[in-house]
Amino acid sequence: MFQDKKEIEKILSALGEQLDATNATVPELVVCGGSALNVLGLVNRTTKDVDVVAFAMKNAGENVHLERAEPFPNTLLDAVRKVARDFNLPEKWLNPGPTSAVDFGLPEGLMNRVETKKYGKSLTVHFLSRYDQICFKLYAAVDQGIGKHYNDLLVLEPNATELKEAAQWSMTHDVSESFKQSVKELLIHMGYKDVAERL
Repeated sequence: MFQDKKEIEKILSALGEQLDATNATVPELVVCGGSALNVLGLVNRTTKDVDVVAFAMKNAGENVHLERAEPFPNTLLDAVRKVARDFNLPEKWLNPGPTSAVDFGLPEGLMNRVETKKYGKSLTVHFLSRYDQICFKLYAAVDQGIGKHYNDLLVLEPNATELKEAAQWSMTHDVSESFKQSVKELLIHMGYKDVAERL
């Protein structure tokens, strides 16, 4: 369990050190969820892991494309296990839990909004922006019900435009009428009946 931004960054720095020690080359990580929210100072709460939504891969022309963050390359897995051992963390403290989102499409322009940090010379992490976190959190709140994702969404204080765009993006991941109805109910619960009626 990570308590705050300082602790998350300490663990990521340790991961970078492990990778540097073996001159490992690993994909750049795109991180979402509670750890990204903490690092960017958008929320301050405990979180149990670091969620990797995608690998940011560069081609010869330095163009970036995003790929599913699984499986982790062995060099990254080895370093993750060593950090888990050194800091008494669960073995999968770094995991690709939300990476299926890549299959359905990520919010357009996501990589233009990330905040990028380097940990040593081997580890680059792109943290999802507030806007993109709103998209992910709204989807998760509808999918999993009222809880930490909904609470995070409230803390992010989205406006009507952001909620409408997040709802539209979420509905590309689940095109069922029942999901759309659940999105509308959540928006009404949040006090955005006007947004719900425009979907």
